[in-house]
Amino acid sequence: MNSTSDHTLTISAAIAENAANLQKLKEQTADVARAGDLMIAALRAGRAIYFCGNGGSAADAQHLAAELSGRFLKNRRPLPGVALTTNSSALTAIGNDFGFDEVFSRQLEGVGTRGDVLVSLSTSGNSSNVVKAVESARSLGMKTIGLTGERDSALSAKCDICLKVPSTSTPRIQEMHILVGHILCELAENAVT
Repeated sequence: MNSTSDHTLTISAAIAENAANLQKLKEQTADVARAGDLMIAALRAGRAIYFCGNGGSAADAQHLAAELSGRFLKNRRPLPGVALTTNSSALTAIGNDFGFDEVFSRQLEGVGTRGDVLVSLSTSGNSSNVVKAVESARSLGMKTIGLTGERDSALSAKCDICLKVPSTSTPRIQEMHILVGHILCELAENAVT
């Protein structure tokens, strides 16, 4: 086989896998709507939506926070979307002084309040710093939304709503996380503007 044929097979397989996963994701429409309702209630009450994750999920956390604080599809007032992944001084100081497991929870304990929402992204659902952030959020009276892969995890057991996207493949999970995140931002934007 030549390289073009090899590429075609890889591309076709990824697209087919994604399409099958998206069909299965439809089964969670009610849970996605419930997660959207949590975010909408918080935003209507003047509360903030916080996001956290590691690696690619950190980038997705920043992306989704920007959709709220900037704009998604409509020109409207900014909404309080905050990524806990963006302050490198806080991340490195907390990581150095308290350990990497504390990098999100310690920030949240400083700024989070009852009625806020934490959206935590973890492909495995077992990232200890993300799980610890959920624990801190719950102790503050915040609502928690988790985005994970399909396996049961520490995160799925601790969140008010956990959207377990139907895959065990990290890239496919991340692709569905951004879709779900975009849907949540669209629901919020439509409801509060």
